[in-house]
Amino acid sequence: MKKLFIITGLLCSTFVVAQNAKKLKKELISDIESQKETLIGISDKIWAAAEIAFQEQVSSETLIQYARANGFDVEVGVADTPTAFVATYGSGSPVIGILGEFDALPGISQKTVPEKTPLVAGAAGHGCGHNLFGTASLGAAVAIKNLIAEGKIKGTVKFFGTPAEEKFFGKLWMARAGLFDDLDVCLDWHPADNTQADVQSSLALIDFIVEFYGATAHASADPWNGRSASDALELYTHGINSYREHIQPTVRIHYHIQDGGQVVNVVPDYSRIWVRVRDSKRETLDPVYKRVQAMAEGAAILADVDHKISLVSGIHEILPNRAGGHAAQKNLELLGDINYTEEETAFAYKIQEATGKPKLGIDGAIKPLRETLEHPGGGSTDVGDVSFLVPTVRFGVTTAPKGTPWHSWAVVACGGMSIGHKGMVYAAKALSMTMLDMFTNPKLVQEVKDEFKARKGTYQYEGLVPPGPPPVGQQ
Repeated sequence: MKKLFIITGLLCSTFVVAQNAKKLKKELISDIESQKETLIGISDKIWAAAEIAFQEQVSSETLIQYARANGFDVEVGVADTPTAFVATYGSGSPVIGILGEFDALPGISQKTVPEKTPLVAGAAGHGCGHNLFGTASLGAAVAIKNLIAEGKIKGTVKFFGTPAEEKFFGKLWMARAGLFDDLDVCLDWHPADNTQADVQSSLALIDFIVEFYGATAHASADPWNGRSASDALELYTHGINSYREHIQPTVRIHYHIQDGGQVVNVVPDYSRIWVRVRDSKRETLDPVYKRVQAMAEGAAILADVDHKISLVSGIHEILPNRAGGHAAQKNLELLGDINYTEEETAFAYKIQEATGKPKLGIDGAIKPLRETLEHPGGGSTDVGDVSFLVPTVRFGVTTAPKGTPWHSWAVVACGGMSIGHKGMVYAAKALSMTMLDMFTNPKLVQEVKDEFKARKGTYQYEGLVPPGPPPVGQQ
């Protein structure tokens, strides 16, 4: 009989906790709705500022002001990065973090119209939706902070303002500074063309600069007196392109020629190329990186010039977390599909027509949780490094039509109007609800941590950044 009473008591306790969580999630949804117009205003201000890596003064300050206005303790300029910050509220455990990005991409400025029309010719634009990203994450953190302030949950919430994700990977320096070390769980979301919990990995990468140094001469009168840095660069890119046939299908190599010489009638004494190598795992990436470095030396020997290799940075692949993904997926399904107006659907069709994509419209349906793939392909993110330090729970939310080319003017257009706004507000709700699960369900937190430990195994994380502060002011 005593055992029956104990079991009955446990069931009642579990029921009460579940009912309380359900009630609190309704409060969070209401809270986000009350923030809605403010969040849209913040997002639009960041969208209009469209600041690139390490130059996000307006974007960062806008988020900082909102965090402070809502009672957060904000530490600015962390990790020697002027636009990076951490906003903290509460005390004790659990400590739940949430990531917020806000940098733009160069050269894709766009008005909120469904045909390519720059807002400012040649200027930057939010072709990855980071104006929505940081804003939604901070809105969710504010909603959680309000529950802590009211005594309805206990613990600490931390919002991380993380600059320069698109180019230099600002989270690397924040990781090196130990800013993520005290977290129990970290949350992350990203704008997308569908809505689902993200339990996939990403690609690890390494960025480096190769410079060649030769000797100038007149290109016609006495070219034999010159040693062409441009020749070395051409030989190097030829080597890279020949190598592509002999690498694993998971490997990607990109380069950007930053300086190939200045005028046609001078043998150039300087050339410069930015190289990026990717693979699905950091450990399989390293041999490719070493090979491509050796090619630079070979090109320099062939052209009889000197060369220099400078590490920019390198990032890990994402360590997926299915336990956290299941929790996020449940909250997406609880919120239900995103619905669009006829005008928004028409806008989506025009975007697809303008970009040469099938006219499939915009998809706000919740997609089921997928199996975690061994080699998912796709892009890279410095969230990967965070995920090797702390269990990281991720999901994507629709903010653009199906098939929209990412990092393009089309995403910029959607991010500054109602399609992007809807996805942002939806993401803020889902983030806050999933954070609540972490604050109120110790068993879930332990499951997330256990999976993190199992996936990481004996691997010892080591960030790949050069000594000293991040390259603020460099392009």
